[in-house]
Amino acid sequence: MRFRAFIFALLLLPLAALAAEPSFDLILTHGHIVDGTGSPWYSGDVGIRGGRIAAIGNLAGARAKRRIDVQGKVVAPGFIDMLGQSELTILVEPRLPSKIYQGITTEITGEGGSIAPLTDTIVMEDKLGYEHMGIKPDWRTLGQYFARLEKQGMGINLATYVGATQVRRVVIGQENRAPTPAELERMKGLVREAMQDGAVGLSTSLQYAPAPYASTEELIALAAESARHGGIYATHMRSESEAEMAAIDEAIRIAREAHTPVEIWHLKAAGKRNWGRMPEIVAKIDEARRQGVDITADTYAYPAWFNSFSAFVPPWAHEGGDDKLIARLQDPVTRARIRKEMESPEPVQWDNEWQEIPGPEAILLSVFQNPALVPLQGKTLAEVAKTRGKDPIETLFDLLIEDRGYTEVAVFGMSEPDVLLALKQPWVSICNDSQGTSTEGPLGKEHPHPRAYGTFPRILRKYVREDHQLTLPEAIRKFTALPAQRLRLTDRGVLKQGMWADVVIFDPATIHDRATFESPNQLSEGMEYVLVNGVPVIDGGKMTGALPGRVLRGAGYGVTSR
Repeated sequence: MRFRAFIFALLLLPLAALAAEPSFDLILTHGHIVDGTGSPWYSGDVGIRGGRIAAIGNLAGARAKRRIDVQGKVVAPGFIDMLGQSELTILVEPRLPSKIYQGITTEITGEGGSIAPLTDTIVMEDKLGYEHMGIKPDWRTLGQYFARLEKQGMGINLATYVGATQVRRVVIGQENRAPTPAELERMKGLVREAMQDGAVGLSTSLQYAPAPYASTEELIALAAESARHGGIYATHMRSESEAEMAAIDEAIRIAREAHTPVEIWHLKAAGKRNWGRMPEIVAKIDEARRQGVDITADTYAYPAWFNSFSAFVPPWAHEGGDDKLIARLQDPVTRARIRKEMESPEPVQWDNEWQEIPGPEAILLSVFQNPALVPLQGKTLAEVAKTRGKDPIETLFDLLIEDRGYTEVAVFGMSEPDVLLALKQPWVSICNDSQGTSTEGPLGKEHPHPRAYGTFPRILRKYVREDHQLTLPEAIRKFTALPAQRLRLTDRGVLKQGMWADVVIFDPATIHDRATFESPNQLSEGMEYVLVNGVPVIDGGKMTGALPGRVLRGAGYGVTSR
């Protein structure tokens, strides 16, 4: 009898041990849950186990390794940045403080020129960028890049597109011509390989050479290959100003003929002659949606964009790469031709940014790689031209030569009513359109667009709390469920049982951005806790240094045929 009782006790030991273990790794108690769907907030506790949301409700009696009382604070899904540019800076500063202090837990990157595929030739052509970041590009495929990321660790989740520009550069280089049938097949093969490595779709950035050299038919062929592997098509359109309606038509055609959803990046009405056209742009997209085209967009909701200074130069002058561009700018005859085209007010087949701005005071010089030019960061082109005693266009050319074409600038070329109207559309989500950065180290020496630090908190401060243009649940939906739906991230973007625990906790009455155009390197304030896959990367308002982020791969990952 005693022996049987002993055996019975032994059998009960595992059950007793199991009962003694905490039911949850973490419980967030008494929060105002804004679940990402657009529904009003409700009160409740959130239990997290193994990196996922294990329960939502009254968890007062549940066991947990840790409890955090977030009484009255908003508990929401982690924010999804629909277009980041962190593929290189995440190798420099994997914690990405500028992102996590905004509440960003997932970034989608790869704008036309993606991190892979790479060739030795492209690495040499882009050496200034790698040297500026202090990075050795030791990968050639997307799979190899992902492996490097996973070995290193990262503070947020990251997914990427494969760039149409990138595969064009691999196969054709910087030439302004159509691919041969054999070359197009090779480009499609590169897209297919990237999709199998985990790309979420195909992307274009059609204003920046050599991307404008691609025909619509070429893009349809590449987008169709992406779509066959579960991808979508995302585009920085061929025009965001004078020819924007035609550019939207092109995106719609690609959607229809490639049978792919389309995301228009950073929707805008660019240039002073186009201010007030956003109602027309919205109406066109609404009509396409009524006709069954799966087309959406995103915005960063600032009145200035941020791009390469060389974008002011017409696309033909970029053929052959930056070295050829510099040579053309140094040649008096070609330089005069470039200037003449920039000064022409006549409609052309490229977005003439010089004609879109009020004047050189609207160009803020932001990032140089030449150390001698770094003191000019944060000054306008007008200020530098005056200091040098030169004409603004001539100063622009000289700076491009001195910086070997690397310079990046903020350009004030949008109107606030247009920005607001785009933001309010139910099919518009949010992008940062900036690399993750830091106030410290080598990245802190740059002068980025303030959106790098402030996009999401700025929308919560300005458009929700101060201007009452968005409700809090609708803003959170634009940050979370809407982009997750677009990217087919079926296990993120909403707070519900079984989803990955990407979670932010903040006080909606105090969260705010601090970054300005004059002083951009300032972290946003108000994120009390940010969890990535259930692990705090911000805890009590302070960065923990944890690197729990994951590579998020698209539907084609590992599929060898379809």
